[in-house]
Amino acid sequence: MSWDLHSLFIRHARDITFALRRRGLNAETAADLTQDTFVRVLVSPPAKTVTRHNPAAYLFRVARNLGIDHQRRERTLVHVDMSPEDFAAIADPAPSPEAVVYDRQKLTLTKAVLAELPGRTRVAFEMHRIDEMTIAEVAAELGLSTSRTWSLIRDAYEHIDARLTGL
Repeated sequence: MSWDLHSLFIRHARDITFALRRRGLNAETAADLTQDTFVRVLVSPPAKTVTRHNPAAYLFRVARNLGIDHQRRERTLVHVDMSPEDFAAIADPAPSPEAVVYDRQKLTLTKAVLAELPGRTRVAFEMHRIDEMTIAEVAAELGLSTSRTWSLIRDAYEHIDARLTGL
């Protein structure tokens, strides 16, 4: 048996959503369960031993069962209304262990990439980026023109970007 789910969806999705809404579900949940109904039928179609085929009845039965399952799950959940401020207070601001390891690895690699730069380029980049000096201030400190200083800093950015891209 092969059902054309696209045409079945066009023909029955709206009615399935309305049927779920009549069972007390909100519009968003009904729409989600309608999608789930078609995914369920796509993944697990009716048994091949079935001699009579009534796709609409089958779809409505699957949707009804999904609606019942959803309502059972909702009854067991405890809902708490919280303000956004209270909700934000729950979140742990500390990064995950994976993020810490990744950031440390990236920092180690960045240090290695900076060490690859020629001395004057590295110094100009660090003064500009880490010490937050303007290009004119870096140029005055190194005794270079602003255009040459900008070239050094740009070269450093390009080198770092080339080495760290794709990580």
